[in-house]
Amino acid sequence: MSDDEGKKPKKKPKTEEEAPASNVKTYEERVKAVNAISSPLASKKTTKKCHKLVKKASSAKRVRRGVKEVVKGIRKGDKGLAILAGDIFPIDVVSHLPILFEEKGVPYLFVPSKQDLGAAASTKRPTSCVLIKAPEKGKEFDGEDIYDALVEEAKSYDPTKV
Repeated sequence: MSDDEGKKPKKKPKTEEEAPASNVKTYEERVKAVNAISSPLASKKTTKKCHKLVKKASSAKRVRRGVKEVVKGIRKGDKGLAILAGDIFPIDVVSHLPILFEEKGVPYLFVPSKQDLGAAASTKRPTSCVLIKAPEKGKEFDGEDIYDALVEEAKSYDPTKV
């Protein structure tokens, strides 16, 4: 009996052509899965900006992940930009957040996918909500220009016109 008989054959690493492309969803497919309260929903271009900003903020330790942590931060007085996932089910998990953000004057946006939001926030788990803390004076932040553009876009949304 040789040494190779009892071992399983090694699997070859999959290349991009061999990998199934069915699990990659387009922006339009993700938008179909969003719930009724997901407004203002970010456009495709704005969604990319949101994910880029979350990635930069996560690496700079300027982000709060998850509903519980975001609510705690807002109640403590943290200011910034809130980004919520639109495909959360049941809706009750995040339905109180837009009202809380409006009361505290925190701009917010919805993105279509919790998986993508979690990946951008450097976690393995899907993330329903992220708060990007406002840049502090005297401290450099790499994504400050993206942050300012997204805050302006979020503030331009008027919830009374829905």
